[in-house]
Amino acid sequence: MAPIADPTIDLAEIATAGHDLARPECVLATKRGDLFVAHAGVGVTHIAPDGRQAAIGNHHDVDGQPFIPNGIALAPDGSFWVTNMGEGGGLWRLDRDGALTPLVREVDGKKLTATNFVLRDGERLWFTITTRHWPISEAFSPLGGPYLSDGYIVLFDQGGTRIVADGLAFANEVRIDAAGTSLYAVETYARRIIRFRIDADGSLTHRETFAEFGLGTFPDGMAFDAEGALWVASIISNRVIRITPDGRQHVVIEDSDPAFMEMIEQRLRERSLQRADVQKSPAKLLQNIASITFGGPDLRTAYLGSLGGDKLFTFRSPIAGVAPAHWDD
Repeated sequence: MAPIADPTIDLAEIATAGHDLARPECVLATKRGDLFVAHAGVGVTHIAPDGRQAAIGNHHDVDGQPFIPNGIALAPDGSFWVTNMGEGGGLWRLDRDGALTPLVREVDGKKLTATNFVLRDGERLWFTITTRHWPISEAFSPLGGPYLSDGYIVLFDQGGTRIVADGLAFANEVRIDAAGTSLYAVETYARRIIRFRIDADGSLTHRETFAEFGLGTFPDGMAFDAEGALWVASIISNRVIRITPDGRQHVVIEDSDPAFMEMIEQRLRERSLQRADVQKSPAKLLQNIASITFGGPDLRTAYLGSLGGDKLFTFRSPIAGVAPAHWDD
């Protein structure tokens, strides 16, 4: 089948799913139609195929600090791995009965902070630490840098827990290509996506830049489609960008506010931008989208998570996504 021409989605085509969510940054879709969404102050919210919702957990803090569920992955036994983007950091296990237990709180003897995203890959878990600094706003950088490149990627497998890539500028989501040979990682404030080769032992080598973005684009979440293209969600500008394997970029969706974007860029240049500044963005519809997930029976329903919304945004894609690791559980 020939590749589909560059898709463009009008805002009028976007619907919503769920309600009363809080910071629904990460979304998981299952083959049977369930959605699981990161939910601040709770843990995870389950949205059933019939639209009914149920909270999994009731966790407002960890060690007296806010618990901010950010990345979530579905384990084979039905529990969740959850990353905490709060100061307490760490990778956690959330059971279906709501019990929360720590899985990884430190690496190489150093306590984790701002743990951003977790990806299930067979028996491996990859997760990212955005920055070693707190508050994370210290890692906000203007276009062109200089960048605070102290984020890193951790691998948790049968061999233990270890840092496999370091020196990332605001490490965010990671994804693995269909061949299982390359890992892609977002550096949000360096405004680029980098790529590594995955060696047999899980080491990441041959680092290179796959995509770079200009003013107004701040890559956050991403997902592959069946043609090998990468769909990237940009916070602040509410853009979804599709990048073909040869690196060509096409804006699929945009719902941005020019004055707001210029304010963000100016505060970045002044190094005065704070975390609260990027939690919500004025727009016609989208509320600071931060991730994209493919679901539905044909993997052609796209779901957009966000930092500022209380629901998910969804649209039909002309191109199917790649099934996640948990799809056939």
